[in-house]
This record gives sequence, structure tokens and C-alpha cells, in this order.
Amino acid sequence: MSFYSRVITASKRKTPAEANGSGSSHRTPWAVEQAGNARRARHAVPVLGFLALVLLTAQPALPVEPVASSPVQQSLADVLEKITPAVVNIAVRSQASAENNPLYNDPFFRRYFNLPEQRQRLSAGSGVIVDAGNGYILTNHHVVDNAGEIAVTLKDRRRFSAQLVGSDEATDIALLKIEAENLTALSLGDSDRLRVGDSVVAIGNPFGLGQTVTSGIVSALGRSGINVEGYEDFIQTDASINPGNSGGALVTTDGRLVGINTAIIAPAGGNVGIGFAVPISMASAVMKQLIEHGEVRRGRIGVAIQDLTPDLAEALGISETYGAVVGSVENDSPAARANLQAGDVIVAVDKHPISGSADLRNRIGLAPVGSDVEIEFLRDGSRKAARLRVEPEGANEGTEAMPRALEGAHFQDAADNVVVASVDEGSAAARAGLQAGDVIVAVNRRPVNSAAELASALKEVSGTIALDLYRDGMRLFLVVR
Repeated sequence: MSFYSRVITASKRKTPAEANGSGSSHRTPWAVEQAGNARRARHAVPVLGFLALVLLTAQPALPVEPVASSPVQQSLADVLEKITPAVVNIAVRSQASAENNPLYNDPFFRRYFNLPEQRQRLSAGSGVIVDAGNGYILTNHHVVDNAGEIAVTLKDRRRFSAQLVGSDEATDIALLKIEAENLTALSLGDSDRLRVGDSVVAIGNPFGLGQTVTSGIVSALGRSGINVEGYEDFIQTDASINPGNSGGALVTTDGRLVGINTAIIAPAGGNVGIGFAVPISMASAVMKQLIEHGEVRRGRIGVAIQDLTPDLAEALGISETYGAVVGSVENDSPAARANLQAGDVIVAVDKHPISGSADLRNRIGLAPVGSDVEIEFLRDGSRKAARLRVEPEGANEGTEAMPRALEGAHFQDAADNVVVASVDEGSAAARAGLQAGDVIVAVNRRPVNSAAELASALKEVSGTIALDLYRDGMRLFLVVR
């Protein structure tokens, strides 16, 4: 039974006479009493109504509080309307090798079918105008790598041919230049002040569809392990980033550029809410060097380092939980001249806290060569500071040729030992298991105290190479065939 049915049924209540089965219309004493009550009620209504009116009008008027006018909040659409003209589409034409087929090696077959030696490849990405006066555009290295022609299309559909100023594979940053007027540039924000949870917007050209805006938050900071052997300090965001967004802008809700969108984790080939952007602090440092030199000239101070772990902190007797531990110091290096020692924990560079070895590598590697930096470090429980000059990467490195099994490894002297300065990705040394930061103390049980001695010892080995080395504080043997 519905509520409406119940109401209708309640309006048909029977009188006591009807309930007794009497259908007579004669008034019973009960009926007379009810009729009297009704007449009294009709006379009472106007009086009660008058009293109610008097009581209501007699109440003092309540004061009315004026409604405070709230400030008008700027819509995100208003911000985007101002900044989206600074994000451009980039089309790249490059040469790719023709498909590898044994028949293609036959000159007669190639001539008969008129097969080209190479085929053209078209790709698309995004870029961000950061200097309207000079026409500078930041994008990713992998967007313009091996480019033959680069075309930039603005939001207003103007199209320009772009010049590659310079590119840096290690940070995946490239700088383009166009000759154009009436450009809009994005203001640079402070990526070092970002916090997890800050709202951000990604702008780019996904799948070549045209300019697209997605929003999200900063999911994490300081991510690494994405660009192997590169300089990493990625901002992670859940704002949708897809193929074609590379080189686009990651901006705050007030319209400031804080990152260059670079990579995604996409197990199924599409966006799953895990995207990465190069912080603008790193991208702008690279841009300055590309403008000045056309390339990035990385610096070094001559130390082998590793992350500060809880176990290391306990062993060193310090309470800090962040920093980079000096494993060894190269002879006649800036660190040696500044009296840094093995066991020192570097906690800041130019007042910027150092979270770990990768952070220190980024700070020093992107510092201009020849500039002075202030290093703050912990030794025996006390905080110390030293000022040293950054020298070019590669100084004092061993230059003698290495066996083919160790090609791709770069060595440098360090406190009567040899440190692996870096290992090229995909090289023979990388496949052999050698890692940057390894400290080599012997070759086939023959002690080595310098990169020159290492090269000399390796020349005398005719078969299997057994490297005696330290890695992350542990001693081990690495067998290389």
C-alpha cells in the first residue's frame, strides 16, 4: 500500500454509530456533542488568529547581518587562456634506416625494385616557449634526436622552421630557436619548492590530436631510475601524459612552468596515471649551458660517493638520515685540495640540502665548470664547510685503451685506488656487470693504485679478467670474460 493510499483510507473513518452497523441519520447524543464542539471551534478560530498576529507583531525585529562579499576566485580557464599560447606542437622529419632484409644487400635486387637506402620518418612532440624575445623553446632530446627538419606550430596556427641550439641526452632536454614575433612565453616557477599534493596541469600534443590540457597533482618528487645513466630528479604526476606530450609543460595552477613532461610508465601502452617531468631547475641550468656553449659541460669534484643508509649513519655515529657518503677521494682533485676525506657525509651544496648520491651528482654535474661551490659535510659528528672549484668532467681520467670486455667504462684515480667514474649504457662493461662507483683494488690479484696501472695490468691478462673491487662497502670479485 502506497503512502497516498494510506492517506485516502484514513479520511474514511466511521462514526461510532456506523461502526455499530446503524445507517440511521438521526442524531445520537454523541453526534450532538460533536456538533457543539464544531460550533465552538468555528468561533474560536478568529480569536486565536488575532492573538497569534499580536504576538508575532510584538516581537522586536531581528538584526540582519550583511552578507560579506567573497573575493572572486580566478578560474583555471582564465589562467590557461593566458599560458596555452606558450605551448607549441613540434613536427620532426628524420631519416631512418630501411628495413633489414638479406635481399636488400643484393645490388641487382635493389636496382630492380628501386629500393631507397633510407626512409623518411615523421614524429611529433611538444615544446614550451620560455623566452619570447629570443624565440627559445624547451623540449625533450628524444623528440628532436637525429632530426633533419624541425617545424614548430603555434596555437594560433602559425608555422615556423626551428633551429636546434643544442641538446643533452643525459637530462633529455633540448633547446630550439624560432624567428617569430608576438610570442607568448611561460614564466618559470620554483620546482625546488614543490610539495607532494600540489595541483599541476600538463599541456601538450598527445597522439598528434592538438593541444590538450589535463590536470592532477604532484604524486612524488626526486624520482630516479627512469633514464638509466642519466641525470635524474623527476617530478611524478598523475596528470594524464601520453605519447606526444613529450616536451610539453607541467605548470602550477597560477600558470608557472615547473617541469618539462618527459616520460610515462605505460604497461598497456596508455596512460595509467604515472607520468614524469624534468624539474625546471634542472632544465633551465641545461638551457643556460646550451645557449652559452651549444652543449652541456659537466663538472666534477673528484669523489666516489654512495647514499647514506641507516646502517652507515649508525656506523658513522650521526643522526642525519640524508646525505651522500664519500667513499674515496681522487688524488689532486678539488675535493682533495679542500681536504675532504673518505667517510665524510656531504649534506648540502650551496645551501641546498642533499638527499643522496644522485642529488649530489645532479648538483655538481650541472654546475658551470670553473665555478665555486660551497660543500657542507659532517665529520666526527660536527658540521664543516669547504669551498672548492668545479673542474671539467674527465679531468685526471685514465686515457689508455681498455680491453674490449671493459669498453664503455671510464676510470679515474682515487686515494691509491681506481674508481669507475661512469659506464656507458649497453656497453660491454655494463653487460659485464661493472657499475659506476665501483672501487677497483686489484686485477687478477695484482694491486692497482691508478687508472694507468689498471690499464697496464689489463694488457697483461690474456684470458679471464678477475677484478677485485669494493661496491657499497662490500668486497667482491667480478669475473669478466
